[in-house]
Parts: sequence; structure tokens; C-alpha cells
Amino acid sequence: MEILSSYNLIIGASLIVVLSFFFNGISKKTNIPAVLMLIVLGILIKIGLEIFIPEIPDFKGSLEILGTVGLIMIVLEAALELELKKEKLWPILKSMAIALIGLVGSAYVAALILYQFIPNMTMQSALLYATPLSILSSAIIIPSVGGLSEQKKEFHIYESTFSDIMGIMMFYFLTGKLNPAEDTGVVGFSINFAVTIVIALVASYAIILVFQRIKSQAKLFLLISVLLLLYAIGKKMHLSSLIIILVFGLIVKNVNLFFPGKTKIFLEKERMQQIYHELHIVTLETAFVVRTFFFVIFGITIVLSSLLSVNVAIVSLLIIASIYAIRFLILMVFVGKDMLPQLFIAPRGLITVLLFYAIPAEAQIEGFESGILLFVIIATSLIMTWAMIRDKRKMGTMLDEIDEEIIERNLAEDAIRETEDEDYQEMDKATIDKIEPKDTH
Repeated sequence: MEILSSYNLIIGASLIVVLSFFFNGISKKTNIPAVLMLIVLGILIKIGLEIFIPEIPDFKGSLEILGTVGLIMIVLEAALELELKKEKLWPILKSMAIALIGLVGSAYVAALILYQFIPNMTMQSALLYATPLSILSSAIIIPSVGGLSEQKKEFHIYESTFSDIMGIMMFYFLTGKLNPAEDTGVVGFSINFAVTIVIALVASYAIILVFQRIKSQAKLFLLISVLLLLYAIGKKMHLSSLIIILVFGLIVKNVNLFFPGKTKIFLEKERMQQIYHELHIVTLETAFVVRTFFFVIFGITIVLSSLLSVNVAIVSLLIIASIYAIRFLILMVFVGKDMLPQLFIAPRGLITVLLFYAIPAEAQIEGFESGILLFVIIATSLIMTWAMIRDKRKMGTMLDEIDEEIIERNLAEDAIRETEDEDYQEMDKATIDKIEPKDTH
């Protein structure tokens, strides 16, 4: 176990962060999601460890903790980017509707597929397994859509964030159904949601009013610790805790909207701007580090032999086909024909893995192979990569055509000017000949 000494772990962790930084750079140039490179890195680390260590430690516990912290940071990061304005109300509502219909539709069809192909699978368990496979990954989407137009970029941020939140709520609603004593039905679920919103608003206002008056420079990780505490307590109370994080981020980003009129006297504008700026940086950096280690550890825990199963391939391909078929129909209704590359930006990732490990023991089915999970994650990420590269090339071609048109137009204008100059010169010469008296001598 000398290879797992403290110094070796520090060296390994540092190298992983450095490589992740370079992966992000490669991702921006090639549109290949950095997440895929991190998963491959994890697989390579696993192969290397198997050479030197007889038995690899179980990383699943750390995977759950990293996934939870990463989820909180990613949602907070997304919320700090969302500016609420009247003109953005329709895009927000449209994104929410697309996320909800896509989530429910994909989960139901995926559940039917799992029910038919997995032995001993009940429809209730099938829905639980299908829900994580139906949630968009904001951890992959948000860092990947920076090169799109502002309108499409905002759509994907809204959609993936809502998909994360509603997917988690749906998953825990279904787990509650497993225990009749805890099942409160739709009415109880609605009350739970309303209570969460109220707690989120009260907590967010309280945090803002307190933290803008703290003079210490070292307060941002204290703020993040408070948010993590609220999230964990909310989960203990069976609340939709992720909404607390989302609401807080939205209020910090849109303080002028949430502190209207005379209530602005409670705000210290400069301090709030400083808190927003610093929180945005810390959230971005923390999300990057947590996301890095989550997907590397996920790569280490992957059982590659499960990908060789024919049943895994058939089930995975059917689920993937259903994901894009349902997405095509939804986008056709809400967006119209201009649905590229949005149609293919539907990767699964962090939430899928996190919720898969959270499936209760009483709902777990031995016949379900984890290779399905990996197959869907990798395939949807590769499809997104292809779509982004294709869109980038298309944009490059369009820009080239525009450049050519501008050059042609400039050449045409130069030719016209030259012709006009020649005409003017001839006219001036003719005029001079008329004005100047002829020499009679």
C-alpha cells in the first residue's frame, strides 16, 4: 500500500487538477467534453492501480459526497449567471416546460424499456432506474455551451438547471412511494415544495443581510458552509433542498429585483457587488475541482466488462434513441425548425451517477447492469460533441461566406468608385475645354 502514501496521493491529486485544466483548454478548442477525458483518465488510473495494488479501495462513499457538493456548486454557479428580466420570463418558462416534459417522457419510455428487457424488474423499480437516465447533466452542458449564441446558451443553462432540480425532486418522490408510511402523495409533495420555497426565501434574505455586514475578508467559505448546512438539513427534513441553493443564487444575482423600492435601504450596494463577484469566482473554482475528482473517481469505479454485454448494448441504444426521439418532438413544438444543435445537447452525467447510487436497497434489481449507465453517459456525451463540432464548422463556414461577401462587395464598391472617378475626370476635362478660350493665334 506504499503507493497510496500521503505524498503520493498529494502528487496524484495535484496532477489530476493540472490535467483537468488542460482538458478544459482542449475542450474549448475541440468541443469534446472535458468530462469524457476525466472519465478516461479515471479508467487509466484504475488500470495502473491494478498493476501495483491487489485490491483497489472502494471509492463509492467519496463519490457520493463529491457528487452532492459538486451538484450544489454547479446549481449555484448556474443561478449566479441567470438574470431575471420581464423579457426573459417566456424563455425561462419555455425552458422549464421543455425540461419537465422531456424528463417525464424520457423516464416513462426508458422505464418501459427496462421493464421489458431486465429480468425481475418491476415497473416501480424501472421508473426509479429510468429517472437518473432522463436527467440532463448541467455539469457537462454549462461548461460546454459557451460558444453558442446568447439565446441558445441561456436556453441550455435554464433547461439543464431545471432538469437537475425537477429530476431530483421526481426521484425522491418515487422513493417515497416505496414506503407507504412516508408517501404523502401529490398534495403532500406540493406542500413540501411550497414550504421549501418559503424556507429558501427567508434563509436567502437572512444570509444576505448578515453577510454583507461581516467585515472579515475570509467569509466566502463560511457562506458556502452555511449553504451546505442548509442543504443537508433540508434533505434530513425531506425538503427539495436544491431549490434553496437556486433561490439564493438568483437573489444574489438579482438583488435589485428582490429588494424593490424602499427596501433598498437594507442593502449595501458595494458590499453586495463584492460578495457576488467573489462568490462567483469561488463557486466556479470549487465546481471545477469537485467536478474533476468526481468524474475521475467515477472512471476508477467503472466495471468495463459490463460494456461487453449484448443486452447492455441493446437496452442502452433503445434508451438513447428514445431520448432523442422525445426531444425532437418537444423541440419541434416549442422551438420550431431551428433546433440544432439543441436537439443533440442532452448528455447524462453527474446527477445520473449520483442518483443511481442513491436507489434504495428495496428497489435495487440484481439483473440491472451498471454498464447501461456508462453506455448512456458516454454515448450522449459523444453525440453532443459531434453536434457542437458540426455547429462550430457550420458557423465557421457561414463566417467565411460572410467574409467573402464583404470582400466581393468592397471590390465592387472600389470598381464603382474607380469608374465614377474616371467619369468625373472626363467631365472635368470636358468642362475645362468649354470654359477655357481657344487660342486664335
